[in-house]
Amino acid sequence: MIIFRYLIGEVFRAQLAVFVILTTIIISQRFVKILADASEGEIPGQLVMSIVALKLPQLAVIILPLSAFLGILVAYGRIYADSEMTVLHATGVSEWYVTRLTLLLSVLMAILAGSVTLYFSPWATEREYQLLERAESDAGLFSLIPGRFQHTSNEKAVIFVQDVSRSGNQLARVFVAQNSDKEGSNEQAIVYASAGAVYEDPQTGAQLLTLEQGRRYAGDGQSPAYEVIEFDRYQIQIREQEVEQRRRKLSSLNTPALLQESSNEAIAEWHWRIAIPLSIPILTLIAVPLSRVNPRQGKFGRLLPALLLYLGYYALLIIARSALEDGKIPAQWGMWWLHGAGLLLGSLLILRSRESAQKIRAWVAGR
Repeated sequence: MIIFRYLIGEVFRAQLAVFVILTTIIISQRFVKILADASEGEIPGQLVMSIVALKLPQLAVIILPLSAFLGILVAYGRIYADSEMTVLHATGVSEWYVTRLTLLLSVLMAILAGSVTLYFSPWATEREYQLLERAESDAGLFSLIPGRFQHTSNEKAVIFVQDVSRSGNQLARVFVAQNSDKEGSNEQAIVYASAGAVYEDPQTGAQLLTLEQGRRYAGDGQSPAYEVIEFDRYQIQIREQEVEQRRRKLSSLNTPALLQESSNEAIAEWHWRIAIPLSIPILTLIAVPLSRVNPRQGKFGRLLPALLLYLGYYALLIIARSALEDGKIPAQWGMWWLHGAGLLLGSLLILRSRESAQKIRAWVAGR
């Protein structure tokens, strides 16, 4: 039991550390990109953290297998480099016993990865689509950028603001060019105000722009006649756009609905979702024997070739997914042949050091 807790604890801590490091690096890159989109006015600033949070399940799909693989290599590589594994083998702890313990942890990680790929990731992707659609429908007045001409959400007005408060509600030096909402009317109006405010009507949900201390110029644009109105307070109602649905990817489709689809793309998506959790035990069988290093090599002695092997396996999964989408691989084959090849490779690496395999090699050599 002590050996069990020690080995499992070492591997789990290493896997957790790798997962946190990789997640921090990748999410930082995504955060910078999302923040740049927000600064350009493509998405409201208040949605930045929500979108970043919704990216986490999608990133976990990629990071979980890699963290499981690297965690085993780092943990057992250190144990081998410090000659601790030699002592364990001398006391009767075989490599197969170590493999079985690690497989137990990998099965738990596979269950976690399966819940992410089959439920959380599609939900997060769909939720992200909904947030972006909502932002596109009513972001007009709530994402104004100082010093830039911008269309309102209903495409009926152009607004220029000299300055915007931190809250985004209070405006200074506002210019509005507005077309009439009435059908058949050619009236155009230009409004300038020294201050303004933006808010949403809680009853109708309409966006309202209230201007103060300004002047309004209106005319039909054809005759020289126009009217000038000076005002202390002027309110413009901006109608909300209908939410325009984006074209969904199959990655946003929940698993029960995906299973009802019969297209090649749906089949490829389904095999991809189950490939991630299935790959974790397979990668465990490969990682345990590859983590065996000579103390002179150091704990990272086989890290590079192991990484190349992982990248090759992952690249083959992507290629197989693309081939399934194009119909080049029969649907009944799916990615099972690739998982079978990985399982065979891992089994051969494990058997290579077992006594039965050594006896077989000795028998073959004797003949």
